[in-house]
Amino acid sequence: MTLIGIDIGGTKTAAGIVAEDGSVLARAAAPTPATQGGGAVIGVVQALVEHLLPQSPDPVCGIGVGSAGVVDPRTGAIRAATSAIRSWAGTELRTELSTRCGLPVTVLNDVHAHAIAEARIGAGADSRRVMLLALGTGIGGAIVTDGRLDTGRTGAAGHFGHLPSAQATGLPCTCGGTGHLEAVASGPAVLEQYRRVTRDPSVVDTRAVFARAADGDDVATRVVDRAGAAIGEAIGGLVNSFDPDVVVVSGGLAYADPTWFDHIARTARTTMIPVVADCPITLSTLAGDAPLIGAALHHRISEETP
Repeated sequence: MTLIGIDIGGTKTAAGIVAEDGSVLARAAAPTPATQGGGAVIGVVQALVEHLLPQSPDPVCGIGVGSAGVVDPRTGAIRAATSAIRSWAGTELRTELSTRCGLPVTVLNDVHAHAIAEARIGAGADSRRVMLLALGTGIGGAIVTDGRLDTGRTGAAGHFGHLPSAQATGLPCTCGGTGHLEAVASGPAVLEQYRRVTRDPSVVDTRAVFARAADGDDVATRVVDRAGAAIGEAIGGLVNSFDPDVVVVSGGLAYADPTWFDHIARTARTTMIPVVADCPITLSTLAGDAPLIGAALHHRISEETP
């Protein structure tokens, strides 16, 4: 059977027809109308579904959605969200999309969806217990055991970016708190720290900071190394706590510089207790399709659950 997987982001919404083995048979995408509210976003998703349905080789049996925000695991509603999509919190995504499309729908967080894809067919496919960290504009994560996601009581499990970090002491976080991992190691945090020291307006994105670090810029090197140390310390603590079979690191920052990833992995091992210190830390193997693949696989898992 085929399913449609959806990945709703703040700037783009992607969709695909996903086969049972996780392969994507057809794709479509559109800009997310993030300033127009939940109804407009659901309208774009509906249009993408209607565009893909005739392209499926078999009847489509359902829709799996990976979305930004905290998703209620029982209702598929958006419990909480940042301002990336206006008025997204409170959107009854599963109910509204199912009504519009006439198909069963399941909804989960987009990073959670990515983790399911990596655990099922990606870097964690041969492991029972997979931990994923996604490094980008924010820092998210998930734990998948035997192919099934642990959402926690409220659906908020995996907010690894809001772990306290000694490297972030005193730094404000996007959640309103201070001293969290995301405040020192997310993409915007790395850029902000560099610009605060150098006051250089020509540096407009995080990639430029990594490029300057690679060229020997002292400030960029300190900022990047600090971020890597914070992430490594967090990974080590998480491995000590959850004892996964593998840690998969994904997201745009994960591929910023191979030596930076090595720095993260080395730091993680310095904080692991000896009994878990052999836990592999690896980069994700799936590309940008991972959230929509994981959303479709999650739908299938949910349908199979008694």
